Amino acid sequence: MKIAVPPVVLKASALLTRHGFQAYVVGGALRDTYLGRKPTDWDITTDATPNDIERIFERSIPTGRQFGTMTVLLDGDSLEITTMRSDGPYSDGRHPDYITLTNNIHDDLSRRDFTINAVAYDPISGHTIDPFSGLRHLRKRLLVTVGKPEERFQEDPLRMLRLVRFQATLGFKIEKKTRLSLPGLARLISQVSPERVLSELSKMLLGRELLSGLHTLYASDLMDQVLPELAAGHKVSPGNRHPYDLLGHAMTAAHFAYPSLELRWAALLHDIGKLESSRRDHAEISAQWARNILRRLRAKNDLIDQVAILIAHHMFAVHPHSSDREIRRFLAQVGSKTAMELIKLRQADMAGMNVDPREIISFGQALEGRFNDILDQEHALSIKDLCINGHYLMETLDLEAGPIIGEILQYLLEKVWDDPSLNDPRQLERLARSYLKSSQQNRD
Repeated sequence: MKIAVPPVVLKASALLTRHGFQAYVVGGALRDTYLGRKPTDWDITTDATPNDIERIFERSIPTGRQFGTMTVLLDGDSLEITTMRSDGPYSDGRHPDYITLTNNIHDDLSRRDFTINAVAYDPISGHTIDPFSGLRHLRKRLLVTVGKPEERFQEDPLRMLRLVRFQATLGFKIEKKTRLSLPGLARLISQVSPERVLSELSKMLLGRELLSGLHTLYASDLMDQVLPELAAGHKVSPGNRHPYDLLGHAMTAAHFAYPSLELRWAALLHDIGKLESSRRDHAEISAQWARNILRRLRAKNDLIDQVAILIAHHMFAVHPHSSDREIRRFLAQVGSKTAMELIKLRQADMAGMNVDPREIISFGQALEGRFNDILDQEHALSIKDLCINGHYLMETLDLEAGPIIGEILQYLLEKVWDDPSLNDPRQLERLARSYLKSSQQNRD
């Protein structure tokens, strides 16, 4: 099979070949090409050493020189070129203690994790090197380790999560021997840094076949190691109307959630607080649990906040037949962007309860339509949208700065939610005077 590699990859390979070295395309871009997917991040392996690469290419950066990796800048693009090598033991569970440079492509491919990643292609001759039947496994949509799975996973335990991630993103099955090795090795994942675990989990969550990946994550005991709170939902009822247990509900909701990272995480963790409380306060409890989990995994604060806000509000009460006032209040409370995201989370929640897909779609379209109708009217949704502000009140009503200003503005906003036509300076001033007079009488 002739592969159309990018011109910069072909040029770099030709330069290496012209200087007497081998050059092969390897890695994810090659795998994705064979699968008919749009490839990114083309990588080259060669028997040229880092010193040779510096000599051949005018501009290069030693991004991983100790492991034979150089980044070459060529024709405005960057390209990673790595010297063929074989690896020594992995004492730290991530990096080999030492590497041995080689000119044998078979040795280089034998150190890789899965057979579908252990294929090399010579872009000059068009020849493919496939010593571990990676192409056959691609055709069979099968995930198999290079060599014994126990050895591959002990070298770097993160490979177990990579396996589950590939299952979720590629939709492949896991070869039986590889799958059966996981439970006995799952405890080793504790050696991996939280940041690396989070990266793999997040990539997995965006997979089109997420549900199968999550089932493997649980069955392999990996979930007990990385997301024990979620695993604890097995055989716990989330409520009378739920056809699945708490774990099944969470996994199904996440699978059917819109594939954005914050929504998938929110769907996965939205009911986790039911381990503590089955009442409506489970939303706030779940939000706090989600914060704790994502902090433990060293997630960025933006993601933590987005996920927690969605979970905290996922029990929202508005629906397609709510009054305009109720919807204005809700949009003001959470913001228009979050409100739209909450529709998607509610739809995922419904999917996790096995609701008819037609009902789920109809609900989402109807509520989104109501939200858009309100937003198109450009009525006041927050205090800053009112036609008067705190300075106006202080000057007009001869008031000093203090809590009373905020009380009046909130009162005015709620009146405007009821009747948007009241958002007029004279009307608002009249209402403010009435509120102030009433509050003074109550104090007297």
